[in-house]
Amino acid sequence: MNADQQHLWTLLRELDESDDAEFPRDYDHATARARFNRLVADIDEQFACTSTVERDVQEASYHGRITIPVAATASADFITIIVSNFGDLAVITLGNPMSYDKEETGYLLDLNDHRRINGVLSGLGYITIPEHLAWANYDGVMNLRSHATSWFDRFFFWT
Repeated sequence: MNADQQHLWTLLRELDESDDAEFPRDYDHATARARFNRLVADIDEQFACTSTVERDVQEASYHGRITIPVAATASADFITIIVSNFGDLAVITLGNPMSYDKEETGYLLDLNDHRRINGVLSGLGYITIPEHLAWANYDGVMNLRSHATSWFDRFFFWT
Protein backbone atom coordinates (compact mmCIF):
# COMPACT_ATOMS: atom_id res chain seq x y z
CA MET A 1 0.00 0.00 0.00
CA ASN A 2 1.46 3.38 -0.96
CA ALA A 3 1.63 6.42 1.35
CA ASP A 4 -1.33 8.16 -0.34
CA GLN A 5 -3.56 5.12 0.13
CA GLN A 6 -2.41 4.75 3.74
CA HIS A 7 -3.29 8.41 4.36
CA LEU A 8 -6.76 7.92 2.84
CA TRP A 9 -7.41 4.81 4.96
CA THR A 10 -6.37 6.72 8.07
CA LEU A 11 -8.73 9.55 7.12
CA LEU A 12 -11.67 7.18 6.45
CA ARG A 13 -11.20 5.48 9.81
CA GLU A 14 -10.96 8.81 11.66
CA LEU A 15 -14.15 10.07 10.01
CA ASP A 16 -15.91 6.80 10.83
CA GLU A 17 -15.68 7.59 14.53
CA SER A 18 -18.46 10.18 14.29
CA ASP A 19 -21.46 9.61 16.56
CA ASP A 20 -23.85 10.03 13.63
CA ALA A 21 -24.07 7.95 10.47
CA GLU A 22 -25.33 10.86 8.35
CA PHE A 23 -23.34 13.89 9.52
CA PRO A 24 -20.06 14.57 11.32
CA ARG A 25 -20.14 16.55 14.56
CA ASP A 26 -19.04 19.80 12.92
CA TYR A 27 -21.32 19.60 9.87
CA ASP A 28 -22.60 22.99 8.66
CA HIS A 29 -25.24 22.47 5.97
CA ALA A 30 -25.23 26.08 4.71
CA THR A 31 -21.46 26.05 4.22
CA ALA A 32 -21.53 22.60 2.62
CA ARG A 33 -24.32 23.69 0.26
CA ALA A 34 -22.55 26.88 -0.80
CA ARG A 35 -19.37 24.95 -1.62
CA PHE A 36 -21.33 22.22 -3.41
CA ASN A 37 -23.10 24.86 -5.52
CA ARG A 38 -19.69 26.37 -6.37
CA LEU A 39 -18.53 22.88 -7.38
CA VAL A 40 -21.51 22.47 -9.70
CA ALA A 41 -20.87 25.86 -11.31
CA ASP A 42 -17.15 25.15 -11.75
CA ILE A 43 -17.77 21.69 -13.24
CA ASP A 44 -20.36 23.10 -15.65
CA GLU A 45 -17.91 25.81 -16.69
CA GLN A 46 -15.01 23.37 -17.02
CA PHE A 47 -17.05 21.03 -19.24
CA ALA A 48 -19.20 23.69 -20.97
CA CYS A 49 -22.37 21.86 -20.01
CA THR A 50 -25.30 21.74 -17.65
CA SER A 51 -24.83 18.80 -15.33
CA THR A 52 -27.65 16.87 -13.73
CA VAL A 53 -27.52 17.63 -10.00
CA GLU A 54 -29.07 15.87 -7.02
CA ARG A 55 -29.25 18.28 -4.08
CA ASP A 56 -32.23 17.19 -2.00
CA VAL A 57 -30.59 14.24 -0.31
CA GLN A 58 -32.13 13.02 2.94
CA GLU A 59 -31.21 10.27 5.39
CA ALA A 60 -27.88 9.65 3.69
CA SER A 61 -24.21 10.22 4.34
CA TYR A 62 -23.69 12.18 1.14
CA HIS A 63 -24.52 15.80 0.36
CA GLY A 64 -25.10 15.68 -3.36
CA ARG A 65 -24.41 14.11 -6.71
CA ILE A 66 -23.33 15.67 -10.01
CA THR A 67 -23.61 13.88 -13.34
CA ILE A 68 -21.60 15.27 -16.25
CA PRO A 69 -23.23 14.23 -19.55
CA VAL A 70 -21.17 11.97 -21.80
CA ALA A 71 -21.52 14.48 -24.67
CA ALA A 72 -19.48 16.99 -22.64
CA THR A 73 -16.61 14.59 -21.94
CA ALA A 74 -13.97 12.67 -23.86
CA SER A 75 -14.74 9.61 -21.72
CA ALA A 76 -16.70 6.54 -22.80
CA ASP A 77 -19.63 7.24 -20.44
CA PHE A 78 -21.07 10.00 -18.29
CA ILE A 79 -19.11 10.90 -15.17
CA THR A 80 -20.58 11.03 -11.67
CA ILE A 81 -19.21 13.00 -8.73
CA ILE A 82 -20.62 12.27 -5.27
CA VAL A 83 -19.79 14.56 -2.36
CA SER A 84 -19.95 13.16 1.17
CA ASN A 85 -21.14 14.94 4.29
CA PHE A 86 -17.92 13.72 5.91
CA GLY A 87 -14.43 15.16 5.76
CA ASP A 88 -14.74 16.97 2.46
CA LEU A 89 -14.71 13.60 0.68
CA ALA A 90 -15.67 13.15 -2.95
CA VAL A 91 -15.67 10.17 -5.28
CA ILE A 92 -15.54 10.20 -9.08
CA THR A 93 -17.14 7.32 -10.97
CA LEU A 94 -17.45 6.55 -14.64
CA GLY A 95 -21.14 5.99 -15.26
CA ASN A 96 -23.05 5.05 -12.14
CA PRO A 97 -21.09 3.78 -9.15
CA MET A 98 -19.79 0.23 -9.73
CA SER A 99 -20.54 0.38 -13.46
CA TYR A 100 -16.89 -0.33 -14.26
CA ASP A 101 -14.06 -2.04 -12.42
CA LYS A 102 -10.71 -0.36 -11.76
CA GLU A 103 -9.13 -1.63 -15.00
CA GLU A 104 -12.08 -0.60 -17.19
CA THR A 105 -12.22 2.81 -15.57
CA GLY A 106 -8.50 3.18 -16.21
CA TYR A 107 -8.93 3.06 -19.96
CA LEU A 108 -12.51 4.36 -20.39
CA LEU A 109 -12.27 7.45 -18.14
CA ASP A 110 -10.35 10.05 -20.13
CA LEU A 111 -7.26 11.17 -18.22
CA ASN A 112 -7.85 14.84 -19.07
CA ASP A 113 -11.48 14.62 -17.87
CA HIS A 114 -10.26 13.09 -14.62
CA ARG A 115 -7.56 15.75 -14.18
CA ARG A 116 -10.03 18.59 -14.76
CA ILE A 117 -12.48 17.19 -12.22
CA ASN A 118 -9.73 16.56 -9.66
CA GLY A 119 -8.46 20.11 -10.20
CA VAL A 120 -11.87 21.59 -9.47
CA LEU A 121 -12.39 19.32 -6.45
CA SER A 122 -8.99 20.03 -4.91
CA GLY A 123 -9.36 23.75 -5.63
CA LEU A 124 -12.46 23.74 -3.44
CA GLY A 125 -10.81 21.67 -0.70
CA TYR A 126 -12.37 18.28 -1.47
CA ILE A 127 -10.38 15.07 -1.04
CA THR A 128 -10.94 12.53 -3.80
CA ILE A 129 -11.31 8.92 -2.70
CA PRO A 130 -10.61 6.46 -5.54
CA GLU A 131 -13.75 4.48 -6.31
CA HIS A 132 -12.02 1.09 -6.01
CA LEU A 133 -10.84 2.00 -2.51
CA ALA A 134 -14.35 3.13 -1.50
CA TRP A 135 -15.79 -0.27 -2.50
CA ALA A 136 -13.61 -2.13 0.00
CA ASN A 137 -15.59 -4.06 2.62
CA TYR A 138 -16.74 -1.86 5.48
CA ASP A 139 -15.05 -2.92 8.70
CA GLY A 140 -15.43 0.32 10.65
CA VAL A 141 -16.46 1.02 14.21
CA MET A 142 -20.07 2.02 13.65
CA ASN A 143 -22.80 -0.57 13.87
CA LEU A 144 -23.92 -0.14 10.28
CA ARG A 145 -23.32 -3.60 8.98
CA SER A 146 -26.96 -4.13 8.05
CA HIS A 147 -26.84 -0.94 5.95
CA ALA A 148 -23.20 -0.44 5.00
CA THR A 149 -21.31 -3.29 3.40
CA SER A 150 -18.62 -1.06 1.86
CA TRP A 151 -16.87 2.21 2.67
CA PHE A 152 -18.76 3.64 -0.30
CA ASP A 153 -22.01 2.83 1.49
CA ARG A 154 -20.70 4.44 4.67
CA PHE A 155 -19.68 7.81 3.20
CA PHE A 156 -21.32 8.15 -0.21
CA PHE A 157 -24.67 6.37 0.04
CA TRP A 158 -25.76 5.13 3.46
CA THR A 159 -29.45 5.59 4.20
